[in-house]
Amino acid sequence: MSGIPNTRIRAALFTIPLVAIAALGTAAAPAGATTSPAARSLTCRGEGVAPHALVRYRTETVIHAPLRTIWKLQTDVERWPYWQDAVTTMRRLDHGPFRKGSAFRWPTPVPPNPTTPATSLAITSTVEQLKHHSCIRWTGPAVGEGLRIDGVHVWNFTRVKGGVRVSTEETHTGAEVEADVPTATKLLRQGLEAWLRDLKTAAEAPTHDRPH
Repeated sequence: MSGIPNTRIRAALFTIPLVAIAALGTAAAPAGATTSPAARSLTCRGEGVAPHALVRYRTETVIHAPLRTIWKLQTDVERWPYWQDAVTTMRRLDHGPFRKGSAFRWPTPVPPNPTTPATSLAITSTVEQLKHHSCIRWTGPAVGEGLRIDGVHVWNFTRVKGGVRVSTEETHTGAEVEADVPTATKLLRQGLEAWLRDLKTAAEAPTHDRPH
């Protein structure tokens, strides 16, 4: 357990926007979301998630909106707080088009719990691979006092009849999450499904209701 109480791990996991993990409780998957536990891992330009990670989850949904709308919402990271419930602040660390090498950082509060006071995590994500309107892969740590989680996150966007199938897969590694794999996996699932739900809601909203 690396000297960190399990309650602290769970509290931290519940607030990691690396996968938009918030205090979700029993949040439902977005309409049409499915999981593909036996499917081949997602890739972007030949690179995927951490192959030996114990904590991993994959899911997807069909969004009834133009690909350009979905892609803009996902890659304009500084606007995430306007449509993602779990993201409150965001800072882009580079300038210009969202591309390979782009990086972004945001702090995440960890609420107080019965054994530890409130703290925070600093998350920095770096785009490692990207193909316009097709896929994104970024990596990055979530670091706090006595806690580190390394994530690898892949997104695929595929045009289908009536919209776009958005598929996502993420892995987490680190002593703290690996100390309780079922809980960490459950929270990762909730976070990814919430992210897809928010993306679907924002993309399918009438034009005048979308974040600008």
